[in-house]
Amino acid sequence: MRLLILGGTAFLGRAVACHARTAGHHVTCLARGRAGAAADGARFLTADRDHPDGLDVLGDETFDAVVDVTRRPSHARRAVQALAGRVGHWTFVSTISVYADLTTPGGRPEDTEMLAPAPDDVDDPTGVHREHFGPCKVSCEDHVRRGVDAARALICRPGLIVGPEDPSGRFPYWVDRLSLGGEVLAPGHPDDPVQFLDVRDLAGWLVRAAERGLSGTYDAVGAPMPRAEFLARTAVGVGTRPTWCWVDQEFLADQGVRPWAGERSLPLWVPLPSHGGLMTRDAGPAQAAGLATRPLEETAADTLRWLRAADRPIPDGLSVEEEKGLLRVWRESGRKPPGDGTS
Repeated sequence: MRLLILGGTAFLGRAVACHARTAGHHVTCLARGRAGAAADGARFLTADRDHPDGLDVLGDETFDAVVDVTRRPSHARRAVQALAGRVGHWTFVSTISVYADLTTPGGRPEDTEMLAPAPDDVDDPTGVHREHFGPCKVSCEDHVRRGVDAARALICRPGLIVGPEDPSGRFPYWVDRLSLGGEVLAPGHPDDPVQFLDVRDLAGWLVRAAERGLSGTYDAVGAPMPRAEFLARTAVGVGTRPTWCWVDQEFLADQGVRPWAGERSLPLWVPLPSHGGLMTRDAGPAQAAGLATRPLEETAADTLRWLRAADRPIPDGLSVEEEKGLLRVWRESGRKPPGDGTS
């Protein structure tokens, strides 16, 4: 298979290229080349898709399949215009952030309301336009649907993607923290759901989907698991046996701890029930379509090796000092832990 990856040098795009090369496919990666190197054996073409003629470097080449991971509507529109007639199968990697309702657990694409497309004057959902990430992906999806026959187009909406080379720091925070052992501040309730997917499992599924010509719209997610299980299995993967101090979400909010990601945050923790659907999407349809997942312990161990290999900086989140301070205030408050506090 001749596979074109629009991107292909960072995280998911690079993982797709690596998997496709291992499977014996001819891979072309088109990118600016600023995010990283192409996978071994892949052909790399330098191009800037911000320019209207950014795809001209491809000439009149044809491909059996394309995978596009862009977040910019102009990129998606120009790619479809330039290549739709020269590509067999088209995969667009979107996001569950396209959904307007992330409060209802167990949602599927066909029963979850979508956000409106991005305003015409917003094309880059970064910086001051960061809140337009979901709407920009909606716009990208629209361009693909209008320009590519539905029978040969796959819209993939991942949730949280984790594993080696993860640039977000959300999962790496827990890998790094649990590798230190000791007492760990565990946010929320032990039964709160956590949902994620190893980048390599997603990449493998995307390549197999292109091989099979899979079409339609899928949430690419793993099965949710309780937070207590998530933490315990991650600790096994990194080879430690921490103890847990479960702290309720109201206390964390009162102390100014941010949810999900960033400085002074506890990554992957989100307030409930307001975000009850964020990490409980229905994994069944993608699994029925061939998406398989590896053990969390393997993902954690491989992510730790990646973190330590190049002495990478500690991911954003609570510092050790901030965590200790919060635990001290928690105990002084006399509050009881969520659940039985022993999970």
